[in-house]
Amino acid sequence: MKKSLLAVAAMGAFASAAQAQSSVTVYGIMDVGFQGVTTRVGSTKTNVARFTGEGSQNTSRLGFRGREDLGGGTAAFFTVEFGLAPTDATLSGNANNGLFNRQSFAGLSQKGIGQIAIGTQLTPVHNAVARTDPGQTNNILGNVIYAPTTSTGAGQTSAAYTVRYNNAMTLQSERMAGFQANAILVTNNTDTNQTATAGGSTNNNAYGGGINYVWKKLNVDVAIQGSQSTNWGVQQTTGPALPATQTVGLVPSNPLGAAVIQNQMYGGAVYDFGILKAYAQYISAKVSNQANTGVYLERTAQQIGVRGNFTPKIESWASAGTGRYQAQNLGALVSATAASATQNFTGYQLGTNYILSKRTNLYAIFGSTQVSSSSIAVSEGGSSYGVGMRHTF
Repeated sequence: MKKSLLAVAAMGAFASAAQAQSSVTVYGIMDVGFQGVTTRVGSTKTNVARFTGEGSQNTSRLGFRGREDLGGGTAAFFTVEFGLAPTDATLSGNANNGLFNRQSFAGLSQKGIGQIAIGTQLTPVHNAVARTDPGQTNNILGNVIYAPTTSTGAGQTSAAYTVRYNNAMTLQSERMAGFQANAILVTNNTDTNQTATAGGSTNNNAYGGGINYVWKKLNVDVAIQGSQSTNWGVQQTTGPALPATQTVGLVPSNPLGAAVIQNQMYGGAVYDFGILKAYAQYISAKVSNQANTGVYLERTAQQIGVRGNFTPKIESWASAGTGRYQAQNLGALVSATAASATQNFTGYQLGTNYILSKRTNLYAIFGSTQVSSSSIAVSEGGSSYGVGMRHTF
């Protein structure tokens, strides 16, 4: 009997030790409220007003993260995070009843060196934007750097750059003298023996890197990333026409077909003055034809903003920015006699939080984007607002 009690006690002590060396955390965001959107293309206006759980301030999500101490400064970790749509019948907003995969990866870290991870992960540019955006990457129109992808003003990703990559390996260094470096590599290739009617390569590769520097009250981020999609079965040699409109100033994700090269660059800085933080941002995104890099569409934008707590309960922010499209040799997109065209756009955003607790706040956000008329598209515009509650857990 005594031996049995000793065995049970030993097993309990072992389980407690194992539990102390590893941990799993459930986390998420529930962002619900009311959203209104007005878009204009030429003389046509569209108004949308709805209750939504997709989130005007942040996309609703559910995540799990874990970490296990392997000893000697080495640890294993994982993150799995899904998007949620609480007011949708399928919860995730996916018609196939699946869950939208925001992130899912596992990796190893070594104290004093850094970490490595493999899976679906956020890009260097997005991580840099998240640290230096006055609106904290919300889903309302008016932000020319983090631009929502849908006409309703709420979206999972930004149309100004690529937010996440699948089939990705990331590296991140420890912070040294204020500097921390990160890199990403994506490989997703399929090669088939070439025959008279089929075969060839369908390859999708990407790379990127960034540096984050923190010194006292200053945060600076610089990041680049590029991707190349090669499908030799549908390789294009001339520039096809883009859609008649650009969807309130957003670059189409793949305007040149399946065979494209994308290059994106971002720089941002934040300085904390105490009563408020000042922001400055710049982004460039270029989509080129795989067979002829002289055929491309490029979007550049710059933005400034401020954010601060004016009382212990009230936090507010404002941002304003400008940008330009440059289209080159896009055939039917421009006039018969023009080889290129440009189009300008502007945007601004205002927002405020009323902080109820450490995890819960009420918010109100308004933003507007305007696009000038040109040979690329007719005059466009969009504005949206959101009022609601965000709870983090």
